[in-house]
Amino acid sequence: MAHLIVEYSANLNGRLSIKSLIEQVHASAINTGMFPVGGLRTRAAQRNHYAIADGDESNTFVHIIVRVGHGRDPQTKQAAMQLIFDQTSEFLEQIFDQAPLAISLELVEIDPLYSFKKNNTHEYVKSRSV
Repeated sequence: MAHLIVEYSANLNGRLSIKSLIEQVHASAINTGMFPVGGLRTRAAQRNHYAIADGDESNTFVHIIVRVGHGRDPQTKQAAMQLIFDQTSEFLEQIFDQAPLAISLELVEIDPLYSFKKNNTHEYVKSRSV
């Protein structure tokens, strides 16, 4: 199970395909091999109100929050997060070269005591891949 939330500054609209960014981040998460596809959810959250660095309106950001279930070893988590970060940075390289852009990623482990799930997506994904 993993939830990837891609927060981004609204001033990236028109300079970046958010749909393509979400598709890239989602594919990167799959490429890690760490997550079952049926449990993977990736979404964008545009931030309309923000202050970045010195407040200049040309400053932009993309921040990825990866929320995962508890129990993976540190090396696996590190390698997976590095892959997602590297592939996202590569995807954003053109914007990074042209404008102030802060790219960040953080991993949050979900406490299993307070996490409730009901998901039949795994079965549907499996049946479509046969």
